[in-house]
Amino acid sequence: MQSLNDLNMFPTTYDLVVERINAINPIKYAKTRNFINGDVTYLSPYLSRGVISVQQVKEAVLQKGFKPYEIEKFLQELAWREYYQRVWQVKKDNLFTDLKQTQPDFLHHQIPAAIVTATTGIQVIDDQINSFYSTGYLHNHIRMYLAAMVCNNAKSHWLTPAKWMYYHLLDGDLASNSCSWQWVAGSFSSKKYYCNQENINKYTSSNQRHTFLDHSYEHIATMPVPNALESTTTLDFKTNLPPTPVPTLDTSKPTLLYNSYNLDPLWRATENVNRVLLLEPSHFKNYPVSEKVIDFIISLSKNIDGIIMYAGEVDVLTKQYENADLKISNTFISKEHPAFEYYPGIKDSRDWMFPNTEGYYPSFFSFWKKGISAKNKK
Repeated sequence: MQSLNDLNMFPTTYDLVVERINAINPIKYAKTRNFINGDVTYLSPYLSRGVISVQQVKEAVLQKGFKPYEIEKFLQELAWREYYQRVWQVKKDNLFTDLKQTQPDFLHHQIPAAIVTATTGIQVIDDQINSFYSTGYLHNHIRMYLAAMVCNNAKSHWLTPAKWMYYHLLDGDLASNSCSWQWVAGSFSSKKYYCNQENINKYTSSNQRHTFLDHSYEHIATMPVPNALESTTTLDFKTNLPPTPVPTLDTSKPTLLYNSYNLDPLWRATENVNRVLLLEPSHFKNYPVSEKVIDFIISLSKNIDGIIMYAGEVDVLTKQYENADLKISNTFISKEHPAFEYYPGIKDSRDWMFPNTEGYYPSFFSFWKKGISAKNKK
């Protein structure tokens, strides 16, 4: 699979995304995924942006002849993403509050300055933060290390640091990001997650010693905030959207609404419709992302034939149909998503891995068991 050193880490041409799916080795993935140089898929940006689906990836791997029991770990990692989406569907805006209990022992709602400036003193972590700023990607284990350092060593509440990470992630998914931070911080899990230098060294092929994390887990869980993480900072992120004219829609045809979470080039691909990539300032004011992320979204949208980009609000588009023969309720078509429930018109279902698991499940494994049992009944 592709390495972090590749110049073009995340190509945006759909054919290359499909090649990446076809190159998956789920056995190697399960054995090495926790190592930052492991055989991971690098599919997360395309899954998060709705270019492809977890169901599509699952089917592609099973078509190679693997049995589900042989690749259970790989399938579970796909299902985690879907589980978080189900949490968001039910919890809605409460996704951005402590979900199960108040985060234990937090002291403030800021972020350690050393995290933002990559000066923690733990060399591999600092290197990974700098790489993150340039690539828009972090290995999942590094995300956990960062969240543990921020929430459980520096005792920051998870929300502001989660916004910092989401801002820069090409694969930014509000559900996965928020729930994962809360899992580490102990507000969406039964206990906090801690890391130490020995564990970091093991999974990053480093050998640093004598850092503030070079202790036992028992000591780390009770020690005060390390000096390196004491200084905090506030963040004020903004999204710069490219100026665009209001598109002139053919009001004799329906309009498909695409967005930063739905860039599927195969969705209703043969239909005679208007296709609009809608980048709403109101959405990005609430959930800001970097210029690098916006550029990535726009580039991915170019896989969609006939797409028109509009950086504006959906109600501007609906006004064009006010005097048309088509009714608004039948005119706009989108894919169901918690971030865009307010879209008018028809909402297609997403391509779920476990379509019969609607509702809230208190744990991933209760969700997984329900999904598996539903599949086995077919």
